[in-house]
Amino acid sequence: MRKIIPYNPRLLPLAKKLRKDMTLSEVLLWNEIKNKQLGVRFNRQIPIDEFIVDFYCKDLVLAIEIDGESHHHDDQPEKDAVRQKRLESLGVQFVRFDDLDVKKNINWVISELMHTISEIKANSAKEENPPLAPPRRGIPNDDDT
Repeated sequence: MRKIIPYNPRLLPLAKKLRKDMTLSEVLLWNEIKNKQLGVRFNRQIPIDEFIVDFYCKDLVLAIEIDGESHHHDDQPEKDAVRQKRLESLGVQFVRFDDLDVKKNINWVISELMHTISEIKANSAKEENPPLAPPRRGIPNDDDT
């Protein structure tokens, strides 16, 4: 069952603007993950809580963030960490990629994403189908002999 995470509706116009003004690395990654190309549906520039994540898969509760040049200035790494911690407290899993990796090594990025998706699916399957407890072995009684 899909987890529903609230969002601030005031973020919708900004999210829509960000979809129209995607960075080069966002466009490159979007071209690789849209239309369920990795077996799951991603959306772009999605409001979650008080934030907007670059890409989000509702079924996996997985956010993808691309850290571009703006993420390396001043206190932005600290802000990103606070933001990520807040969203993780709501159950969102994160994967982050550097802008240059997306631009120069997209095959590695996609491979990492596929690995992450596989791990999340495997963990989810374990939670849905816990292993059966082994039969209890005790001292045999008269009926067992």
